[in-house]
Amino acid sequence: MEAVLERLTTSEAAVAAGVSIPQIHRVIDEKILPADLYRIDEMRTFRTDACVLIAFYFETADSLTAQARLRTIRDALAHCSGWEGLRNCVVEERSITVRLSEIWKAVNSRLDQLKRARELVVEDSEVLSGTPVIRGTRVPVYDVGIAVNSGTPAERILASYPSLKAWQVELASVYVKAVPPRGRPKRVAHPNATRLSVSKRRLRSSSIEGGKRAEVPGR
Repeated sequence: MEAVLERLTTSEAAVAAGVSIPQIHRVIDEKILPADLYRIDEMRTFRTDACVLIAFYFETADSLTAQARLRTIRDALAHCSGWEGLRNCVVEERSITVRLSEIWKAVNSRLDQLKRARELVVEDSEVLSGTPVIRGTRVPVYDVGIAVNSGTPAERILASYPSLKAWQVELASVYVKAVPPRGRPKRVAHPNATRLSVSKRRLRSSSIEGGKRAEVPGR
């Protein structure tokens, strides 16, 4: 996967790590990760293995202090650096054992989705004047992805675009998150759309073992 998605933009990294774009910028602005895991020259980009550590940092905010998370990242990079190195990485953080395998699997799955989403979209000057469309159709990917991300049920979208499959609708949503449309956000008028409630994801219990938690500001 690292060879295929060697560098990620901030929005792509947010998708891969399962966090928000502001959180991605925090990683650089607050120097949460070592500088060799990202670039800030022409634009901000991240290595794929950085996404595992970004996901770890924010997913464990309710279980570990900021200092403990930073120490864990430092120790992980010292002993398990690189994409494959982090796959089965185990870090002993005082009385707590941190296993990165579950986080690695989740990030790897999202990277696979991101790769498939990239392959889903084509731009052809002879099809809708070059508007990005879903491969094999004349359906603009942003129309579908924005509808999904605004809360429109997949069943309604599929009814509106009978040429699409459910997996294409799902990947369109991923593509729009990873490659946001330029300019002013497009309004999607769906009066009957279902509003989505987003709850904070919790780290799987198998990823952290042990008992102590120090209440230290800096989450």
